[in-house]
Amino acid sequence: MDDFTGHVVFVTGAASGIGLGIARAFYETGANVVLGDFRPETLDRARADFPDPSRVSFQQVDVRDETSVAAFLRAGEDAFGPATVMVANAGVYPNTPVLEMSPTEWDQVMETNVRGVFLSCQAAARSMVAHGTPGKLITISSGASTSGRRGASHYCASKAGVVMFTKVLAMELAEHKINVNCVSPGLVEVSDGFSAISTDYVTVLKQSIPWGRIGQPADIANAVLFLASPAAEFITGAVLAVDGGSSAGRAHLPLSSPTPERHS
Repeated sequence: MDDFTGHVVFVTGAASGIGLGIARAFYETGANVVLGDFRPETLDRARADFPDPSRVSFQQVDVRDETSVAAFLRAGEDAFGPATVMVANAGVYPNTPVLEMSPTEWDQVMETNVRGVFLSCQAAARSMVAHGTPGKLITISSGASTSGRRGASHYCASKAGVVMFTKVLAMELAEHKINVNCVSPGLVEVSDGFSAISTDYVTVLKQSIPWGRIGQPADIANAVLFLASPAAEFITGAVLAVDGGSSAGRAHLPLSSPTPERHS
């Protein structure tokens, strides 16, 4: 595993679920980690996962707000130095059919999932360019960016937006040697108490995973570590699916040809 000693890593939505798994992975490989989350009580609970308080900073941040994101970055850089990695992970995923959806809910998803990624990456990129630091920006999308589902029009649209934002930003920052890549998780087992997922949904979706299991936060964290490592120096503008093969096709379907009769 790569050694991230001396790196300054920012993670949004970092107090639980996938974000906490990513923050913990960087911490365990020696990085100084700045955890940002909207929920202060969840941040307080996350402290127990990091026994060395000298290498972590816990900051409340609203990724939808430019001033809040700037303060988040400034606090982390004041503590540890210029950013070298930003993981724009914060996101929400309510489920409401279009005919029943309020404009407020649509805006909440877009502001958190797209505007939040934009502001987080923009702030980190501006710092990296100003300091002349070759850095890594990593966004978190979803298999929902390419495969729609009922009740998730806002979520699917937002994650598709994250993918295209990542590709364009990668082109714009290549001259500064800042890699910009996206990790696209499939179904991941998390318990953040924020957005509930029904048992029926999990049962049905699991049938489409060729690998035969639900993903874990550590699976996503490993992909993020790779993209932040020197081994990924020539990778930018990429979308890495981490989904147990579910994006490969419809694995839950039976064979289309009739099963031939067996003769004894």
